[in-house]
Amino acid sequence: MTKYDFTTIPNRLDHNSVKWQEIKENPHKLPLWVADMDFLALPEIKQSIHDYADYGVYGYAYVEEELIKSIQNWEKNQHQYDFSKEALILVEGVVPGIGLAIQALTKENDAVLINTPVYPPFARTVKLNNRKLIENKLMEKNWEFLIDFEVFEKEIVENSVKLYILCNPHNPGGRVWTKEELIKLGQICKKHNVIVVSDEIHQDLTLFGHQHQTFNTLSEDFKDFSVVLSSATKSFNIAGVKCAYAIIENQDLREKYLQRRLANNQQEISTLGMLATKVAYENGSEWLNELKNVLEKNITYIESELHQKTKIKVMKPQGTYLIWLDFSEYQLEDKVLDEKLAEEAGVILNKGISFGKAGQAHARLNAAAPFSLTEEASKRLVETFKI
Repeated sequence: MTKYDFTTIPNRLDHNSVKWQEIKENPHKLPLWVADMDFLALPEIKQSIHDYADYGVYGYAYVEEELIKSIQNWEKNQHQYDFSKEALILVEGVVPGIGLAIQALTKENDAVLINTPVYPPFARTVKLNNRKLIENKLMEKNWEFLIDFEVFEKEIVENSVKLYILCNPHNPGGRVWTKEELIKLGQICKKHNVIVVSDEIHQDLTLFGHQHQTFNTLSEDFKDFSVVLSSATKSFNIAGVKCAYAIIENQDLREKYLQRRLANNQQEISTLGMLATKVAYENGSEWLNELKNVLEKNITYIESELHQKTKIKVMKPQGTYLIWLDFSEYQLEDKVLDEKLAEEAGVILNKGISFGKAGQAHARLNAAAPFSLTEEASKRLVETFKI
């Protein structure tokens, strides 16, 4: 028996949804791309926003102690990470937080390394800030991504890399990096004086028994050269309210980060974002557990259907609600593949090539939707790509 509603399909066509606007002229298509969920939010969040709207005054808001404590308690209880309130910095989003780190902690033309394929804004943000982008290609073995540590270190040394952006859990592959892998990464970065910016926005969405490891909990030394970024927005489907946070324990790094945030006039955080974050962290653990059960069911179904009935290779995520699909067996050019998905299958997925060259012949599917939508999407993919 479930307490929360994960079966209702919200009508998002008239609510300025980026995800759903793609199908306004073609309502028969299914949008399974942008990383937000087609589930109703936690009822307590909805009620808190309703109460705020009823109040009738929407002026500037300060960061209350209760919000800080709710974030600290969540990180401690969910991820065994204990830190002082001074280490916590609110930002409007994880991607803006990455941009701030690049601007504050590197100089123009400095080299910044990412693992590819990876979330497209990583590369975009590096390039737009006039830094040198270094792409470290992930290895694929037994349908999961791995890091070639020898190549990783070689590329750091050869390019004098100053900053490394880690994605954990990984998007689009869904890898939840192990403690051993993260320690090895951290040791290499420490050895070569590389700052680590760890995007952990999907930290709460680990699945199938996998456990997230916060970078800063692995070694006291790691806290000296890291920026950990996270948010309640992905976990609780509140991306539109705009609130995230950076945890920076090293005082020098933190002061540079704060100075840059002020220089950019990014110190003001959405009132709704602060409100929704606090309510989510104080009331959302049971909702989150039910959500993860739903996601596991959806992912398992999609994997089974595509594995049995098509030549599509499915990288089953260990975390996130995103599934990386490999269409290489069909030998289609990327443009042809995209058209086939959208026009023949009637599903809108993220283009694999947008995640870097390693994303050729791939696509990313968002499985965070009621099962009826997941079932229909699987049916369409099977009919279009059946063996």
